[in-house]
Parts: sequence; structure tokens; C-alpha cells
Amino acid sequence: MSQTSPILTIGTRGSALALYQAHAVRDRLAQRHGLVPETIAIRIIRTTGDVVQDRPLAEIGGKGLFTKEIEEALLAGTIDLAVHSAKDVPTWLPDGLVLTACLPREDVRDVFISHQADSLATLPAGARVGTTSPRRQALIKRMRPDLAIVPLRGNVDTRLRKLEEGVADATILALAGLKRLELTRHITHIMSIEEFLPAAGQGAIAIETRAGDDRVNAMVAAIDDADTSVALAAERALLDVLDGTCKTPIAAHASVTAAAIELRGLIARPDGSAAHDVFATGARADAARIGDEAGRELKRRAGPDFLA
Repeated sequence: MSQTSPILTIGTRGSALALYQAHAVRDRLAQRHGLVPETIAIRIIRTTGDVVQDRPLAEIGGKGLFTKEIEEALLAGTIDLAVHSAKDVPTWLPDGLVLTACLPREDVRDVFISHQADSLATLPAGARVGTTSPRRQALIKRMRPDLAIVPLRGNVDTRLRKLEEGVADATILALAGLKRLELTRHITHIMSIEEFLPAAGQGAIAIETRAGDDRVNAMVAAIDDADTSVALAAERALLDVLDGTCKTPIAAHASVTAAAIELRGLIARPDGSAAHDVFATGARADAARIGDEAGRELKRRAGPDFLA
């Protein structure tokens, strides 16, 4: 018996969280278009970011290492759409690719996890906090200059295991991933947006497609959560202005209502010794412009050498 070709093929990383996200997209597409889920294939693609686990991303080429091989498959036509954690998507996409849709956003906050203390503020002096995120490092050092930062990379379960093994005294993770993986039992303290501003795109699942693929784009656009896409447009516009790379401590979060958008942004020195923040608001139809102007205001406040 010949096997029927899939109606769509989704490309994704192979971690438990990435597969959760790919299945969420598959289920939503199937429900929206009246398809049997199994007619939408999921193809696991190993990325450089998955292979190289012993160094911070900033040292080996930035967060695009979690998307590069998947985007190459998309451009080659071996997959029809790519599913990413939005915060892993580089500021600039390869020519011919677009972000077409987002699923409804999960909780954007970061969480503190430790067996030594109940919050970042109560960690003992000199305690080790595990992270390789420049944003998290800068915000930690801004709050607690005395704490030591130690590298802690890997999937969510890997980082939790390393914490158990004593590699670090505490770590900071995204609440969204822990909720999706049903690992919230590990949380010590949920940090507010005000005290620990999230990464641009945090909590959002983004779907990337080929710009000229009308069939796939129409199917994917039909499952878009408009509020999430509007918020992401503002946050990514801010990153675009600031030349946001994996080396740059940048935070951004947009909240969206029926008519308006509120955007908070922050840039910091990696050691937390200085930081600048901005707040902007306006009509949701102007999301990208609001993000662009907020980014320019941050750049103006920081001065020309701040991000050097």
C-alpha cells in the first residue's frame, strides 16, 4: 500500500519543549482546517544550538543557531513551516522567509528556582546563579552585584538536573516552558514583569513560512492569534533598532488590549552596572512604529558607546 504524502510538514527542534510547540501548532491547524492531525508531519531537525552545549550562544554565533538549519530546510522546500520559540528567532530573517502567525501567548514571566533561598534577594552573598542569557545575567547583577554567574545551558530538564547536581545554587527560567512541560513544581518564586523584564518574544510560539507560499501562508494565517502577533511586532521592532544580538542584554514586553499597546523596553551593560529603560504606548495598529521609536529612545538615552 502506498503511503499518502503529508498535507503539510512542520520543522522543529527535537527538545521536549520544541515538540510540545510543534504538536500545538499541528493540532490547531488540524482543528481549524478539519484535518486528521496525522496528515500533518513533524520533522525533527537538529540545530547547531542543540549540538554545542558547552559554551554560551554568544560565543558561537548567537541565538540564530537554534533556527539556522530549520530555516535552511524551509528555504529548500523540505518542510512547509517552521515552529520556533519566538524569543529564539533572530532579529533579521533570511530573505524569502516571514513570520506568518503566532499561537496565543503563554505567561511571559521568568521564575527563580533554588534549593538555597526563596528569592533572588535572599540568596547568600556570593551564591552562584546559573545562566548564559546576557539579559538574565545583567538583570541579576543589577539587583545583586555580589552574586556569581556560572554558565548553565541545555534544555529545561537539563538545566533543572544540573541545578540538582549542584552546578549552581539557583537559576532563572521562563515560566512558559515550565508550564508547557508541566514542571511548575520546581518553581521557587515567580518574578513580576516589573522586577525582571522578559526577553522579546518570551512565551510566544512563532510560525515561519516562505514568503511566496500562498497555500501554506493562508492555512497558517488562519490560526494566528492577533494579540500575540501585534505584541511580537512591537518587541521585535525595538530589537531591530538596537541591533539586538545574543550578546546584548535587551528586554522587551508589550501588552495589548483591543485598541492599544503598552511597551516596556530595557538595555543594560552585561555586568548590570548601568541600564536604561523606556515605556511607550499607542494604538495597536502602530505596534511596529511604537517599537521602533522606543528602540530609538533607548539608543538616545544610552549614548553611542553603550552597546559597543
